[in-house]
Amino acid sequence: VQLQASGGGVVQPGGSLRLSCVISGRTSPQMPVGWFRETPGKRREGVACIVAEEISESYEDSVKGRFTISRDKTRNTVDLRLDRLQPEDSGTYTCALAEEENWYCTLFEVGYQQWGRGTQVTVSS
Repeated sequence: VQLQASGGGVVQPGGSLRLSCVISGRTSPQMPVGWFRETPGKRREGVACIVAEEISESYEDSVKGRFTISRDKTRNTVDLRLDRLQPEDSGTYTCALAEEENWYCTLFEVGYQQWGRGTQVTVSS
């Protein structure tokens, strides 16, 4: 199993980005996928996760209403739309996959076993 995140970049406050996580290998659309953010000096935190749209999604409080996670089962991708970005949203964003099927997802990194390489998001004026 491999996960590859892309779509990061430099954006001004208030701007938007769309991150994409491409998942390859033997997986199931019922396996939860999470997006995590890491910044220097801070613990890696989960910002959003999904099993299936409108069935099981979860967001960290600071991103609710600004970030949107979506899943395309045919392309085996999980996207994260980042809107109204703020400087504190800067960091390395990584996607992760849980190896067991579940109806629910978690924002805790212990729930994920497969991790991709991150993509850098910088919000600066």
